[in-house]
Amino acid sequence: MYGKTSPIDPDLLTEDLNAEVPALRKAVAEQALTVLLQDDGWKPLKPATKTAPLYYIQVGGKPGNAISTLLKNNLKATIFYLPLNAGEHTADSVSRLMEKNKAQVIVGLHGVGRNPAGNFGLSKATADFIDAAGHLTGRTLLVFGNPYVIKNFEGSSYNNLVACYEDDAIFQEVGYNWLVGKIDASGTLPVTVGRFVYGSGITKKKLTPSNNGTIGANKSATFLAIDSIAMEAISKKAIPGCVVAVLHKGKLLFEKAYGYTTYDSSRAVSINTIYDLASVTKISATTVSVMKLYEQGKIDLKAPISTYLPWLTGTDKANLLVENLLLHQAGLNAYIPFFKEVTDSSGKVKPAIFQHKKSAAFDITVTDDLYMRNDWVDTMYSRIATSKLSEKEMKYVYSDNDFILLGKIVEAASGLPLDEFARENFYAPMGMYTTGFKPNNTFELTKIAPTEKEKNFRQQQLWGTTHDPGAAMFGNVAGHAGLFSNAPDLMKLYKMLLEGGKYEGKQYLKKTTIDFFTAYNTPISRRGLGFDKTEKDNALRPIEKAYPSASASAQTYGHTGYTGTCVWVDPARQLVYIFLSNRVYPDGGDNLKLSTLNIRSRIQEAIYAALK
Repeated sequence: MYGKTSPIDPDLLTEDLNAEVPALRKAVAEQALTVLLQDDGWKPLKPATKTAPLYYIQVGGKPGNAISTLLKNNLKATIFYLPLNAGEHTADSVSRLMEKNKAQVIVGLHGVGRNPAGNFGLSKATADFIDAAGHLTGRTLLVFGNPYVIKNFEGSSYNNLVACYEDDAIFQEVGYNWLVGKIDASGTLPVTVGRFVYGSGITKKKLTPSNNGTIGANKSATFLAIDSIAMEAISKKAIPGCVVAVLHKGKLLFEKAYGYTTYDSSRAVSINTIYDLASVTKISATTVSVMKLYEQGKIDLKAPISTYLPWLTGTDKANLLVENLLLHQAGLNAYIPFFKEVTDSSGKVKPAIFQHKKSAAFDITVTDDLYMRNDWVDTMYSRIATSKLSEKEMKYVYSDNDFILLGKIVEAASGLPLDEFARENFYAPMGMYTTGFKPNNTFELTKIAPTEKEKNFRQQQLWGTTHDPGAAMFGNVAGHAGLFSNAPDLMKLYKMLLEGGKYEGKQYLKKTTIDFFTAYNTPISRRGLGFDKTEKDNALRPIEKAYPSASASAQTYGHTGYTGTCVWVDPARQLVYIFLSNRVYPDGGDNLKLSTLNIRSRIQEAIYAALK
């Protein structure tokens, strides 16, 4: 009646009981990590180069510990070791090395004692060295273990001072993850240490829900309306789950997660769940990058695209204008199914073009176990270059190819790949740590919503790599798709745009640039430059035919994404609306219920109804 049972193996009992301990310790470590000092210009570490070396000075502990190994293997850091009880000669030798070689220096303090007697085990020479290293480099000190030891260095010149509390491999990995920008600090001091009082800690400002009653008596009704529509979408299996976020007048009005990341209800969606943004990439990575380069005078919207992509010279694409790519009226095909050329009749990839092991010649990562031949990227660009243009001049055709080329124009104009340019100019300085391409390289899959169980081409569950097959073949970074984010981080970008290009006191774009790109910019469609907009005849349409919703003003701009996402900004109402889901799980694009039920627009309209 109750099924078969198995006897407990006493030899495995301890292992079974502690199976979840590492994950719990990691979560504790991430929540506890406390930044006491941070340079305003601090950026995540990058791999060392000959001209920009990186040193990690491990003070105390056993040589070659976890963080030293991570820095050495992943960032090519040079590691030096100094005992806690080092003598003056040893400490002076390392100090002279620091003065002679100008490098970025991270000092990690390990193995400190619990008892303040004997200064936690630090010799005077070691303590003096740590203090001097701060003066020499002005960089970063990580303190693993007893935070009271920080009092020794409260007057030092370290720009960055971080308390990590414990000194095992898990806490060291979390310290490393902070250094490279994988996580943000959220902890505060549980004690007072010298000038750092209880509760001290620098955390990235997070948009928090407003309690100022912005929408008055209708506030709770708004929430109920959103709840009802979201739960309808889930119950009718339009989506397994979603996140809805609303910003109004600079305050986060509403932010809520619904359902699960899959239909088996194994993992609930949280507001921090990372989603594949699909075509929201076009505005959140490519367009904002073009805007920045336009401001810098590096991209001329009236220039032929061959100015930046000389390999198009001699083709009928050479004289297409940059602005017409942004407006989707350059005449390019809407879509080229690149994957069909490289798969056989059964949907399997051709071995001449793909391998399941990475090598020098097969270095384009499509998924974690599928790698494409390097030269095939040029073949795909050739397919775009030789594709047939529209016979009608200035015809509106929504095209992924337009933005694939724009991504390459960003690279040509800036000297950086699209993902790096967007990260350095927007995501990293704004604290958008989940926003980026290839999240599977940075985050655990449990933090990412899966998409399609693809039957052809990749023939696997897509999870942490882009759903778009073309973007996947470009190495998961492309101008039209491939970007991932959670809702709180994505909201920061659009808050910046709504507020005239400024975020947390820093100006990222000029208001005039934003107004120009987000206005109607062509007589033949509703498009702005890169941005989608409301239909020009919205007021004349039935409510169910209005786009993106009946009440969206003519100033509204944003975009939708194939995976079930959207972002809409309405400056007239000082409103940002974000909807993230994975409607393509598990069967791909065949499930059209999100659109046929009009879920995204109805939620947007419910927000406007309350604001009235």
